[in-house]
Amino acid sequence: MDRASQRGANAYRTPGSASAELFARARRVLPGGNTRTTVFAPPYPPYAARGRGAVIVDAEGEARLDFVNNYTALIHGHADPDINAAVTRQLADGVAFAMPTEHEVALAELLTERVPGLEQVRFTNSGTEAVMMAIKAARAYTGRPRIAKFDGCYHGSYDFAEVSTRASGAAAEDGMPRAIPYTAGTPQAVLDAVLVLPFNDIEGTERLIERHRAELAAVLIDPMPRSLGLYPAAPAFLRRLREITRAFGILLIFDEVISLRADYGGMQAVLGVTPDLTAMGKIIGGGFPVGALGGSAEIMQVFDPTAGAPQVPHGGTFNANPITLVAGLTAMRKLTREEFARLDGLGRQLRAGVEEALREAGVPGQTTGHGSLFHIHLHPRPLADYRNSLLSEEERDQVDRVYQALLGRGVVITPTLFGCLSTPMGVPEVEAFIDAFSAALQDARR
Repeated sequence: MDRASQRGANAYRTPGSASAELFARARRVLPGGNTRTTVFAPPYPPYAARGRGAVIVDAEGEARLDFVNNYTALIHGHADPDINAAVTRQLADGVAFAMPTEHEVALAELLTERVPGLEQVRFTNSGTEAVMMAIKAARAYTGRPRIAKFDGCYHGSYDFAEVSTRASGAAAEDGMPRAIPYTAGTPQAVLDAVLVLPFNDIEGTERLIERHRAELAAVLIDPMPRSLGLYPAAPAFLRRLREITRAFGILLIFDEVISLRADYGGMQAVLGVTPDLTAMGKIIGGGFPVGALGGSAEIMQVFDPTAGAPQVPHGGTFNANPITLVAGLTAMRKLTREEFARLDGLGRQLRAGVEEALREAGVPGQTTGHGSLFHIHLHPRPLADYRNSLLSEEERDQVDRVYQALLGRGVVITPTLFGCLSTPMGVPEVEAFIDAFSAALQDARR
């Protein structure tokens, strides 16, 4: 992509643009013109037309480097030729059957070889479903009704997992976070079934878990939560959490739907803590809808139908469908240790370049992330939990200006300045991002 394309003027914002007309059509048949909250940006988003490699082209024909990659799912970028070829071959043989196929066996074998916490795997169609089934498995295995999760952390759209997805605001009398609804109409019984814990607070977390240990089936945690700005769980905190849960017979569930792309064995390999169950998604589907959960064979037997009705029945018309599985298997085989190491080097270069651009511009800020994941924070506050990552109105306005300026300079990133790399990228794309970000800081000031 040439530099002229990178200096596009955001033509999608022009009245009468193709994106404007598509949004007007969408408003008539979709609530708010939208079917996926995360991709909406006021007054309306640019509409994608096509993608190739690291580049995405909008309905106006403007090309931009894509550092969103469908919220981290497309680790090989757009229209990867190897994935496309595998899917095309499978299309000729059928897209879904009321029978299992060899493809699910092969991808499960690959995942159990790579990820420390996996002995057996079960496939779903989304990360939300993977988390949901992990929670159900924990309840069945332990015979306990409640789960615990951390304040402000996002785990998909299952009622129990989304409690206190936004920070709980005023704390309870003991200073600890409260269970609050994320979705209007959430029953009180759902809130009562979830214990909310303070992220990276060993003392508070240990006190709450010990107090409710007899009721808790599982503790659900993302080891590097995107909703907290990709600030990872402190190793000492995570190790102590593993000790506490094991001591009380509580299952530890890792949500690695996003963070699995951080390393060959996921963040659990980086941090050296092995959970009882792991929820996965995104990259393991090669760009197609996917989810999976896995863990020890002892725990996963709650799904086993070979001895009669399983404790946790689990159907799903498109679970482990061969199109997704061949795409995922191809994608994961391409992700060798060497490729992860290359992406890690590019990620380090990008984060360092962004921080240098911030210093040169005199803008307080910092970056977080690991491997191919990064998040830019336009504030200098120490990051430890959700509350420290919350932005003031002025900071949100600054983030929006930088986001819009990056779009105008040929770079797609999320509106919160969270992003990721893909394997079609190299040093030129990282340098282009740093140059665009440096210029966007100046644009935002103007």
